[in-house]
Amino acid sequence: MPVPDDQPDVPALETRASFLLSQLGLQSAQRFTAALAPLGITPNRFGVLAHLARQEGRTQQELATALGLHRNSMVGLIDDLEARGLVERRRHPEDRRAYAIHLTPAAREVLAAGDRLADEQEEAMLGTLSAQERAELVATLTRLVAAAGYRAGVHPGLGSGH
Repeated sequence: MPVPDDQPDVPALETRASFLLSQLGLQSAQRFTAALAPLGITPNRFGVLAHLARQEGRTQQELATALGLHRNSMVGLIDDLEARGLVERRRHPEDRRAYAIHLTPAAREVLAAGDRLADEQEEAMLGTLSAQERAELVATLTRLVAAAGYRAGVHPGLGSGH
């Protein structure tokens, strides 16, 4: 159907990068949430565990700062992860007033399984791209994420329930 002359040309949504990224992002988030469900964990909790795995023994405050979360939100996340047997609080060796957060063996199993699920999902999503195209895509997305002001490796929805 032709566009009437008195209306401006409107680009088709499938030609807009933001729309395409939104489609893929929503699909990716939904699939990862569903894939993690049998492990009894949500993507935001998986993200906290993944960050903790890279620098175990951080205090709740250090972890909250690194992830850009309010201290109260971090306390709630750590309380939940502790109740699930995935982290434990230990007295901090240098500050007796603080607790250092450590992963449990169960958390390491969840992380390993979650990493496998993430690899499978990435392969399903990017399987039609060559290794060079994947590297270029990741480099481009990394630049866009940085330009948007997001913290590297921290999802903006981390503080939500997902």
